[in-house]
Amino acid sequence: MKTIIEPFRIKSVEPIHFTSPSQREEFLKAAYYNPFLLHSDDVIIDLLTDSGTSAMSSEQWAGIMRGDESYAGSPSFFRFEKTVKDLTGMSFIIPTHQGRASEKILFSITGGKGKIFISNTLFDTTRANIEFSGAEGIDLVCEEGKHPNIPAPFKGNMDVDALQKTITDRGKENIAMVIMTVTNNSGGGQPVSMQNIREVSRICKENQILFYIDACRFAENAWFIKTREEGFESRTVKSIAHEMFSLADGCTMSAKKDAFANIGGFLALNDTQLATQCRNLLVITEGFPTYGGLAGRDLEAIAIGLEEVLDEHYLQYRVRSMEYLTEKLVAAGVPVMVPAGGHAVYLDAKALMDHIPVDQYPGQALVCALYLEGGVRCVEIGSLMFGKYNETGSLVPSTLELVRLAIPRRVYTQSHIDYVAEVIISVFQKRKTYKGMRIVEEAPMLRHFTAKLKPV
Repeated sequence: MKTIIEPFRIKSVEPIHFTSPSQREEFLKAAYYNPFLLHSDDVIIDLLTDSGTSAMSSEQWAGIMRGDESYAGSPSFFRFEKTVKDLTGMSFIIPTHQGRASEKILFSITGGKGKIFISNTLFDTTRANIEFSGAEGIDLVCEEGKHPNIPAPFKGNMDVDALQKTITDRGKENIAMVIMTVTNNSGGGQPVSMQNIREVSRICKENQILFYIDACRFAENAWFIKTREEGFESRTVKSIAHEMFSLADGCTMSAKKDAFANIGGFLALNDTQLATQCRNLLVITEGFPTYGGLAGRDLEAIAIGLEEVLDEHYLQYRVRSMEYLTEKLVAAGVPVMVPAGGHAVYLDAKALMDHIPVDQYPGQALVCALYLEGGVRCVEIGSLMFGKYNETGSLVPSTLELVRLAIPRRVYTQSHIDYVAEVIISVFQKRKTYKGMRIVEEAPMLRHFTAKLKPV
């Protein structure tokens, strides 16, 4: 059949609160033109993030009822530990309350002033935790990943030549870690090939540099390898994931993505000494090693979710959903990242809002326009999120100016996505009427979460 249906039935629903354009104008003004500051009840379709917003399965809810809340030695932890070990093949599994907690622990130990972390592209909290330690983060995405409108199968790849050059120029003794983000969230949700992971792993081993995977969307990346990379067509997604993890020294994961959980994460690694250091810091900041800041019920939900996400019928449906929306937008002439990514659709705000200069944040202007037009909440991934200031105070813009529409897993139906397409196309048709934004208040790090803005 041509139609790929949702591989699930809907058992429970929650209402959507509808708003008028005039109401949304007032809500957005009160939120200082930052959708993070909106009340979620005032949003019709919420595509701000796919993190922690998934619908859990009946099995996960059953697992929540089985969750054991013992402070130490809970059977829920041992089920969780076994599942993660079976998936990653790694020796030490450390639960945390979410992915950024794993990053904070790991980078506090391995980072520090003078240290360098290299990635295909670091996401916001990853970069923030690296920089908070005093270290420097460097992104080395491949050339094709810098061009939203030019299709390529693995635009999330790391530039291997640039990696070699950076190690030579900066000194391998100064490189704390190489991190591969799969899929590459900041680069349009684009996948990384197994060949690229193998090459980066080899370079790291030759130079005795730690190689870690940011595994938030490992299953979606494995599906892309299966469907796009020669030689993997007959492999299972689970076996592909096993190989990915086998090439790394460790991984961090936010279980709020591919594990369908509403909270949680983990740090997995093989080094005994580093694991001991991480566990010691975990006890100070998160909790006892067998719960790590999570309830036993959450550990159960994560363990079940990590098994469910490997269902290839689900992954086919998931990726096809992104392709469906992308194809509708391309047909209407909307500048959009192609090919479609795994968890989101990314609009090319620089091209779509080409009348707005980058120092007036075209991505944020587009985000606000989509909310005003149809109550769709999404997020800017551009110079508001990643821009820096130079010594004169001028903006150093991000390489890409994107707007991400992250689709929560197992939440919205095709009619919801059709509505989103209509809203985007309507904004595109009257794009010249929108103005840029200026920041009136911002935090020193992760400013996009709490920044206050006004139209120019």
